Amino acid sequence: MEFRLSPEQEAFREEVRQFIREHWLPFVDARDVDPEGSWPRIRAFTRKLAERGWLTMAWPEEFGGRGAGHLTQLVYNEEMAYHGAPATTQGVDRVGPTIMLHGSEEQKRRFLPLIARDEIVWCQAFSEPEAGSDLASLRTRAVQDGDDFIIDGQKIWTSYAHHADWCILLARTDPDAPKHRGISYFLVDMRSPGITIRPLLNLAGGHTFNAVFFDRVRVPRENLVGELNRGWYVATTTLDFERSGIRMVMPAVRAVDELASAARALRGRTPHWAPIRLAELKIEVEVARLLSYRVAWLQSQGLVPNYEASIAKLFGTELQQRVANAAVHLLHAAGQFRPSAPYHALARRMESYYLHAVALTIAAGTSEVQRSIIAIRGLGLPRT
Repeated sequence: MEFRLSPEQEAFREEVRQFIREHWLPFVDARDVDPEGSWPRIRAFTRKLAERGWLTMAWPEEFGGRGAGHLTQLVYNEEMAYHGAPATTQGVDRVGPTIMLHGSEEQKRRFLPLIARDEIVWCQAFSEPEAGSDLASLRTRAVQDGDDFIIDGQKIWTSYAHHADWCILLARTDPDAPKHRGISYFLVDMRSPGITIRPLLNLAGGHTFNAVFFDRVRVPRENLVGELNRGWYVATTTLDFERSGIRMVMPAVRAVDELASAARALRGRTPHWAPIRLAELKIEVEVARLLSYRVAWLQSQGLVPNYEASIAKLFGTELQQRVANAAVHLLHAAGQFRPSAPYHALARRMESYYLHAVALTIAAGTSEVQRSIIAIRGLGLPRT
């Protein structure tokens, strides 16, 4: 197969690169992602993207998009992820598309323009202390009270909840139904009385995660997305969008490029296995890119990739761990972790990348979950 982008898409790639050079200063390592002072810088950058119409370029124009193709969106996401710039938001890449497919007309009119203009920050309240990979075991309850629902429970690993204006939340609305059929999907104002947020530091020392507690939080029925007790099927749409994307791959592409450049410069001071291992990783990152391109192509055909997104997510996140592991071993063997070494800054970033990569095969569904999806929905194998 020969795959080529159009001249217009390649010109757009260069436009994105120039914009990044002019407006984005990369973080040194993963611990810089959310210390005090970094969030305003991220928000200022994403607002510039919204002003240019890049955040939602593939959205229909009626919802605040530009009607650009998904492959053009992929070019944008590819460059942003390669350079470590924040290309999107949770509202853009999962909440907005879910509302387009499952939301009411009033929800579309209310929320989609705000997301497109980057005027609202979202978080995802799905996982619980005892409901992670087996998400349908969640215990958070939503009990109907007149025109409202009253929500009680706890969520965990909620990224950016401390900055969010709204969250998407799963809660059990029929405790007697089979666990996949008694769940509903809500849009919840994070300023509602009864919400408590507690920070959780990640392995790299950054604060993106939070535990969120809901104590009799009142949510209007109009904020229910889709049918009552059918929220699991709405949630799988959100998860499919979350698992899709070139961002699962491009950090590894960038790391391999930087390691190859360092290995050439450090000739004679790198392990004997370095050239062969880097060549193997270069092949793997190109495979991962093609898997992500396939997902984008399916989206361009109006489809929601399911097992295809799981294939790309599984391969891309496990690849990032392999790349990070090779990076740490290569640079350590070459002595680059000494502060005076010429590639010390790269070594510091690769060390942080290594720590950050540990969570990649857990977030958005573990590798085991992805393999189950591929087996059942991709290969048609029976459930065990």
